[in-house]
Amino acid sequence: MRPSLESTKVVQRLLAVACGAVVAATLSACGGDEQGKSEGADFARLDAFPSTYAADEAAPVLIRGATVLTGTGEQLMNTDVLLKDGKISAIGEELKAPKKGMVVEGAGKWVTPGIIDVHSHLGDYPAPSIESSQDGNEMTSPNTAQVWAEHSVWTQDPQFALALAGGVTTLQILPGSANLFGGRGVTLKNVPGRSVQDMKFPGAPYGLKMACGENPKRVYGGKGSLPSTRMGNVAGYRQAWIAAAAYRDKWDDYHQNGGEEPERDLQMETLAGVLNGDILVHNHCYRGEEMAIMMDIAKEFGFQISTFHHAVEAYKVADLLAENNVCAAMWADWWGFKHEAFDMTEANIAIVDQAKACAMIHSDSAIGIQHLNEETAKAMVAGQRAGFHIEPRHAVTWMTLNPARALGIDEVTGSLEKGKMADVVVWSGNPFSVYSKADKVFVDGVLMYDRDNSERQPHSDFELGILNAGGERLPEGGER
Repeated sequence: MRPSLESTKVVQRLLAVACGAVVAATLSACGGDEQGKSEGADFARLDAFPSTYAADEAAPVLIRGATVLTGTGEQLMNTDVLLKDGKISAIGEELKAPKKGMVVEGAGKWVTPGIIDVHSHLGDYPAPSIESSQDGNEMTSPNTAQVWAEHSVWTQDPQFALALAGGVTTLQILPGSANLFGGRGVTLKNVPGRSVQDMKFPGAPYGLKMACGENPKRVYGGKGSLPSTRMGNVAGYRQAWIAAAAYRDKWDDYHQNGGEEPERDLQMETLAGVLNGDILVHNHCYRGEEMAIMMDIAKEFGFQISTFHHAVEAYKVADLLAENNVCAAMWADWWGFKHEAFDMTEANIAIVDQAKACAMIHSDSAIGIQHLNEETAKAMVAGQRAGFHIEPRHAVTWMTLNPARALGIDEVTGSLEKGKMADVVVWSGNPFSVYSKADKVFVDGVLMYDRDNSERQPHSDFELGILNAGGERLPEGGER
């Protein structure tokens, strides 16, 4: 298991959030000495924008007599799930109904953990899609590690609610893929928020978006600057990591030996956070040999790649992914839209999974995020056609536990286990059937979406008062 996913890291990050965001506060209150110095620089703590998310108080919920896919490899028949105090309280048969709370009759229904999408641009590319709100790609330099995707998130994006109706409870918002280093990503709870901090997943590590291949060399080669080739891409990565290592060492020396405080550099802080193991690398990369090169670069500079995104040729290097503990986030059947996306097999996810690597579905689409259960089903069936024995009880991990691992939050969510967050979806039937829909979606035990109750079908403030297609103004509740 990668160090970034260890429970101790999660605890450290939770402590960092709890102890505040500004440098002075974190260093003094979270283990620094009286002079505000620690034994080494913790660049993940240099966070002026900590999560302010707090789940609403939730009454107990008993889901009774459903088919349960736990996300841990089990499929339990006629089983109860009890949600209490925002957590999974118990899973079993004939659990006692709470005196106060909700009982959901689960006969004929299926229950899964909430879906987690590791690759989304909601809020950064919101609806309506107009030029003035396209805020996901800072295409001004090959290295923009200093920008943070969360600072572009428009929390009123109506697409968040549509994803919720598809069972998505957690998602990572990433910068685009124009640059070698695109900036920090942020993991969000899919809940309404006045500010993005009200949505930030508490304790989740930041991600760093990187990109291989065609995109950076096309964008900057077209401007007559480096990189214009794949070898230029690699040179750009290595130069940046050399500078980041020097920046980290300078701060480590200051914290250990004192002297003049170095000047902060936002770009270098993010890269140094990767080198320290506190920020997870999420790497847009299609071709197999480029993934191999990126893993070699990670070894050269001593950092861990969390996940390759898109990874159309991941099946060619599945064994290398397993050996290097690197995940792959893939599509079920998107391919052929450019040269590096051409050599695809629809069994891609299944092949990576059978190699014992960490495989998952992802969307990179405001439409695809609404039916990731169906995308997972397509990948499962493609694997079965290729000769692999894959059952729903295992395939469900591709949209739940494995994405949680990639985001460094699997200790607290991604599966139905006692003590984990009560992020739960009740489906009308088998979630891998095209006919099934998410009936109820709980986030931290709170009913956030109910297909049968219009009052539990959230709309953003932006939608209220907008004219519908018939020319009538939507009512106050936004119900169509």
